[in-house]
Amino acid sequence: MLSGRILTPQGWITGRVSFGERVARIEETAVEGPLRHILPGFVDLHVHGASDVDIMAGGDAGEVVARTHARHGTTSLLGTTMTARIALIEQALQGLAGVIAERKKGCARMLGVHLEGPFISAQRLGAQPPEVMLATLDKVKRLHEIAPIRVLTLAPEISGHLELIPELNRLGIRVQVGHSAGTYEDGVAALQAGAAGFTHLFNGMTGLKHREPGMVGAALAHAEYAELIPDLEHVHPGAMLAALRSIPRLYCVSDATAATGMPDGEYALGTQRVFKCLGCVRLATGSLAGSALTMDMALRNLVSLGLDLADASHRLSRNPADYLGEGQRGRIEPQAFADLVVLDEQLQVEQVFVEGEPVDLLSDSSS
Repeated sequence: MLSGRILTPQGWITGRVSFGERVARIEETAVEGPLRHILPGFVDLHVHGASDVDIMAGGDAGEVVARTHARHGTTSLLGTTMTARIALIEQALQGLAGVIAERKKGCARMLGVHLEGPFISAQRLGAQPPEVMLATLDKVKRLHEIAPIRVLTLAPEISGHLELIPELNRLGIRVQVGHSAGTYEDGVAALQAGAAGFTHLFNGMTGLKHREPGMVGAALAHAEYAELIPDLEHVHPGAMLAALRSIPRLYCVSDATAATGMPDGEYALGTQRVFKCLGCVRLATGSLAGSALTMDMALRNLVSLGLDLADASHRLSRNPADYLGEGQRGRIEPQAFADLVVLDEQLQVEQVFVEGEPVDLLSDSSS
């Protein structure tokens, strides 16, 4: 049982929440002492790594990553791939498959895979290696059989990709537009074909100009959902506020790399080497390459922009859960999974529960 200021789908309640694996009861009652904030656990749909471990390494990488992010309030996540040869992507998915099938003690729930590459534009690689290829249904099915792909990023302007979107939807895969050199019209066509969102909005896509609205313009004008990296480095705060005002159910992701939770230095991002310095992760060229963000930091960043705590929480929990169709996550209500994060008055993490199990916030993430 936890007591404090509880964020429910109906709003804030001061009282206590009782739970096992799932929430049993929420009671409104007086609470003595400082009021802690009890929020739904964060749902991160774009995670490449943490603790000097990269998802593309395969093996137990997914477990290490899930354990590290759990200590920062993330209770469920998608392991996210990089553009690479199919054999390397298969290796990564084989490692993730076991973590998806069975959650280890102290780890966030791995809900599946976000396949960010290789079906992207060579003109908008960002930090992705130059190993792009054409998407086909057979290629995706082959990977989907190894580990469940929940989200797939593609560039819709590439020949054959637009027609593939309805087929991917039938497999239960959410298609996102990203790493794309496409036009506004390409973005609108992708949404009409069944694309559901946009990968790290503003980054890795054509920008907004008043006579060439680009892919960003398509998202701002038409999208219900899009993901955004709120590290205050990838996107200017003013652009973030414009997106938050324009896209009803915009949600935030970490795009975290192996540098997350580590000191400044050199780390792996797929087959690339990246460098963490002063909180940023960059290629040797200086280009941003993922982040060192955690979701508790993302929450504090959103609040610093002027969002109230409930709105910021929804962008990190309910919206991404709903985007995936995970109606029993991302909210605190009876019968929902007891995925909970407890914050003090400074919004620092005090406690985390994944499906009712307390997470040891001081444990070695590699143990």
